[in-house]
Amino acid sequence: MAEVKFDAKNSVSTARTLAQALPYIQRYDGSIIVIKLGGHAMSDDTAMANFAQDIVLMKQCNVNPIIVHGGGPAISTVLDKVNIKSTFISGKRVTDKEAIPIIEMVLSGSVNKRIVSAINKQGGKAIGLSGKDANLMVCEEDNPELGFVGNPSKINPEILNSFLESDFIPVVAPIGSGIDGQTYNVNADTAAGAIATALLADRLLLLTDVEGVKNKAGKLLTKLTIKDIRNLIADGVIVKGMIPKTETAIKALEGGVRATVILDGRAQNACLLELFTDYGAGTLIRK
Repeated sequence: MAEVKFDAKNSVSTARTLAQALPYIQRYDGSIIVIKLGGHAMSDDTAMANFAQDIVLMKQCNVNPIIVHGGGPAISTVLDKVNIKSTFISGKRVTDKEAIPIIEMVLSGSVNKRIVSAINKQGGKAIGLSGKDANLMVCEEDNPELGFVGNPSKINPEILNSFLESDFIPVVAPIGSGIDGQTYNVNADTAAGAIATALLADRLLLLTDVEGVKNKAGKLLTKLTIKDIRNLIADGVIVKGMIPKTETAIKALEGGVRATVILDGRAQNACLLELFTDYGAGTLIRK
């Protein structure tokens, strides 16, 4: 067995970091944190492993993480292979009758199980679901121009509540169904916001591939209000895929979520930095 050398400097630094995190661990004890996973954190194996490790640590600290994931790049890859063109309106994918079964297969299948496996590999107990399970996410048509894209009209969180007092970590694919049984593709940010609202989550974390919301000069805005967000959208500063994220933040806050954070999923330990340190990460949005 190799000898492990004691490094006093690093050991003291580690102990100090843990001590500084204690008030935040106590602050979030028993709380519900809904995390939308997307972007780089899903496409890179190392980033996925780091994210999974963060989630397992959060659960060990008696925080209740609920993961809602996207899968845009994986969906586009498969649709390209079957010659279905991907088009978007206001950051949402147009979904026709040929695309919807493929999207469900990718999200509820390979993407969901990859995340579940990554968390389990780090010692967690993840379980994969979709919004169709136990009628978790009942949808209505979002916009006729989008096709089979759903807007959650009702969230039935009983199945998620059953995990809160357990060791299990739910991982939810954003696929819902209408009252007539029609399958709908749901924007992952929208799905995460609806679930966070139904659970009155303490935090909604939206992981993306940018630092957060930026001003016209490209500088990160670390703290915003609902009014600020609406002004930035009206001024054309918030555009494209950031629109559904910020709209999700507004709806979640108005629905009872304490705060939403849009943060950079490319940053290592982004979730831990946001929850358990003085620094935070990304853009914090409050009511």
